[in-house]
Amino acid sequence: MAHYAELNSNNEVINIVYMDNEIIFNKNKEECEYLGIEYLHKHHGSDKKWVRTSYNGNFRGNYASLGDIYREDIDAFIKPQPFSSWKLNIETSQWEPPIPDPSDEINSYYWDENNKNWILITK
Repeated sequence: MAHYAELNSNNEVINIVYMDNEIIFNKNKEECEYLGIEYLHKHHGSDKKWVRTSYNGNFRGNYASLGDIYREDIDAFIKPQPFSSWKLNIETSQWEPPIPDPSDEINSYYWDENNKNWILITK
């Protein structure tokens, strides 16, 4: 299945649709993103913006989810920034805290943005 994300004017994902891969194959049996977009424009209106997304994360960083943002500058879908102190890793398309998460098999932590530190979750 080929998956496409519909974007609003802010490049926020507002819908995800899928279609049979045969729709996006050209005459040489090569996948062509634009064929899927043409199909979607025909069936959903030409005023909508569509970008293909990979269910397996093989391209465009992450599989698109509702509320994600498509960043054209890095050609990737990213989650909204969880905390203002976290920075986007362009290579992984993931937000990273200023201090790595110390969680392990025994202990779990949550991020405290006010103190910019991890807090142990006690049971």
